[in-house]
Amino acid sequence: MAEQALVIDPRDSVAVAVEELAAGSLCTVRVGDDPVTLEIMEKIPFGHKFALRPIAKGENVIKYGEVIGEATADIGPGAWVHVHNVVSRRAKERVREGAGE
Repeated sequence: MAEQALVIDPRDSVAVAVEELAAGSLCTVRVGDDPVTLEIMEKIPFGHKFALRPIAKGENVIKYGEVIGEATADIGPGAWVHVHNVVSRRAKERVREGAGE
């Protein structure tokens, strides 16, 4: 069976859907050498991210082994990770820099 999602780096806290995933479906993804199966909590569009594990509000979100942002809310495993619950680190830094002008 073709993979439904990809994890590039074992440190990643998110996976990327390579097809649309339905809410309530099970998805198995390889994290390093280990398969991880989790229930998808809401529809995940093609190319979008979902959490592999709980991500706490304020915690870094890691994709491709790099910090891509910060969780603005608690995110459960299998939940969609997008602009409604993550802020870009670059955007956050720009806001901070702008506030000092």
